[in-house]
Amino acid sequence: MLIKKLFLIAASAIVFTGCAMMPAGGGASDQASVAAAAERLRIAMVDPTAAALGALVADDLSYGHSGGKVDTKASFISDLLDGKSDFVTITLTEQTIKVVDANTAIVRHSLAADTNDSGKPGKVALKILGVWQKQGGNWKLLARQAVRLPA
Repeated sequence: MLIKKLFLIAASAIVFTGCAMMPAGGGASDQASVAAAAERLRIAMVDPTAAALGALVADDLSYGHSGGKVDTKASFISDLLDGKSDFVTITLTEQTIKVVDANTAIVRHSLAADTNDSGKPGKVALKILGVWQKQGGNWKLLARQAVRLPA
């Protein structure tokens, strides 16, 4: 029994030491891949197609708008295709990307856009938090929350 306990303690120490030596998050390659996916999503939101959007967002998407509405993958794509949510231009600035582990990344940026939601022209300035997840080797938007900038 004592030998078994010593073995478990030693094995735990080896595993813990190995984990402590692993890098926390991905490298520049992962960050570049996430940035490329975020850019493809920006383009797809301005010129939406079901195929492009479907490839960039997770099936379990939770897409929070600054006004409180929360979309699913289906409603997010539908609103873009139907023009209920119509981005004429989108500019992203101040983007930061933190790859948390091999399959998760946090993306923050400022978004400025000209909109034409349901045919009504407008402008929007937001701060965005996005959670991206690697699925099948591709980065997909899993969750997004927007907040309005103070006037």
